[in-house]
Amino acid sequence: MTGISRPFQSMARAFMPVLFLLLCFSASAQANTLVRVSTTFGDFTIELFDDATPATVQNFLNYVQRGDYNGTYFHRLAKDFVLQGGAYRFQPYLGPVAIAQDAPVVNEFGVSNVRGTVAMAKMDGDPDSATNQWFVNLGDNAANLDVQNGGFTAFGRVLGDGMTVLDAINEVPVFNLGLLNEQLPLHSFGSTDSLTAANFVTMNIEVVQRYSSALHVFEYQSGLLTTTVDGGDSLGIYSLNLSLIDDQNGIRFRINPDSLVLLAIVPEGRATFSGDDNKLRIPQLELNNNGSVRVISNVVLALQDPATWTFVLESYDE
Repeated sequence: MTGISRPFQSMARAFMPVLFLLLCFSASAQANTLVRVSTTFGDFTIELFDDATPATVQNFLNYVQRGDYNGTYFHRLAKDFVLQGGAYRFQPYLGPVAIAQDAPVVNEFGVSNVRGTVAMAKMDGDPDSATNQWFVNLGDNAANLDVQNGGFTAFGRVLGDGMTVLDAINEVPVFNLGLLNEQLPLHSFGSTDSLTAANFVTMNIEVVQRYSSALHVFEYQSGLLTTTVDGGDSLGIYSLNLSLIDDQNGIRFRINPDSLVLLAIVPEGRATFSGDDNKLRIPQLELNNNGSVRVISNVVLALQDPATWTFVLESYDE
């Protein structure tokens, strides 16, 4: 079957056994919860410390699972120190719009704030005041953050080469735009420019089953397809995800609108969408289920319903 694209009529028969095999022969489940953070400068994955900081992890996941962090931006960049987000979305003519906060979580300091760890932000003088804001330690901040205000709770760590994404964001210029955004990272922006949503370093966060640095991943258990798509000059390049639709009308995927993140980079191996034939083409797609991995290539999804951005699987190569 290598190099031969199957017609759609046989696609369901061919594709679903692949998913079934992934389910049956999957590796043991990941010990800790993983989340994939898609940003304007690429993706990174965080392993959460489920056992060491259970209350903090659950607090963070509550925001993630509601989609509260999707479309938010990193509002504080202290160079070589921390990158902080989780608090605001940008809305034209209104500016920063605060994300609703849950009740504060108890401080669970115990893991040192070394480079690559992810920790909760909190109010000065109140160790148990963390809510929705979190930060990545861009350097080794143990000597500072481990000893003040009861210690800052590091509840996760960036995996693999994910810090290269954070290091790229660390190079973005910082602007002071007032009380809520005194250290705001903005790209492609000058002091005389009009501020738009495209200037922010925005994010989308999803729970994933396993760590992968692949650009295009489909996870069987969640039915989530994560991809990066080049729509050409008119649409731009976006990180986004699509959800598998469970019905009898073929293998269909629908774009989740709040997952779109406009990129400031041009990733190699990105997918393409052409308005000429309304087809989304993914050069290589990793299929996985908790460590059991298979890769297919030349995946073609045809736009079936433009109103809902629903695609149907048309062909692929094994």
